[in-house]
Amino acid sequence: MEKEEFRSDSKRSEFFFFCSRRSDMAVTYMTEEGLRNLQEELIDLESVQRPAISRQIAEARDKGDLSENAEYDAAKEAQGLLEAKIARLKELIATARLIDESRIGTDEVKIMNKVTIKNVKTKKQMTYTLVSESEADLKSGKIAVNTPIAQGLLGKKVGDVVEIQVPSGILTFEVMDISV
Repeated sequence: MEKEEFRSDSKRSEFFFFCSRRSDMAVTYMTEEGLRNLQEELIDLESVQRPAISRQIAEARDKGDLSENAEYDAAKEAQGLLEAKIARLKELIATARLIDESRIGTDEVKIMNKVTIKNVKTKKQMTYTLVSESEADLKSGKIAVNTPIAQGLLGKKVGDVVEIQVPSGILTFEVMDISV
């Protein structure tokens, strides 16, 4: 797996273009932990869930006429969905580029930064870590770098006030803190 340097002095247009084309596949930047989680999920899908669905198909096939067998149809559909998910995970893993977290600065908002923002109108503070789409987990405070809020924060510095267009309208945030 190649590790790519994450330069803090890059221009916004260069720095925040996270999905570049390489061998006709989009590159996905992620942490070692995020990559490890994807690999563990893939192992589970291939070694646990795939055999379970194969057993379900075999059991349904043993029940007779396949043309009117709802269990067989459901198992085949589940198998198709599982295989699609396995293919998607394999592509994500194949195109993953690890972010060298030790080189991430806090002078401006970048992927892997923890950002504390304050809603100017409500005075409510929120802290988010900007991560790749595959690592996003709102419950853990991790938002995908391609979301409207993350896109609006990228390149901003502490003290900057930014207006961000979200589905419910325009929100105004002040960047309070940037950390790793």
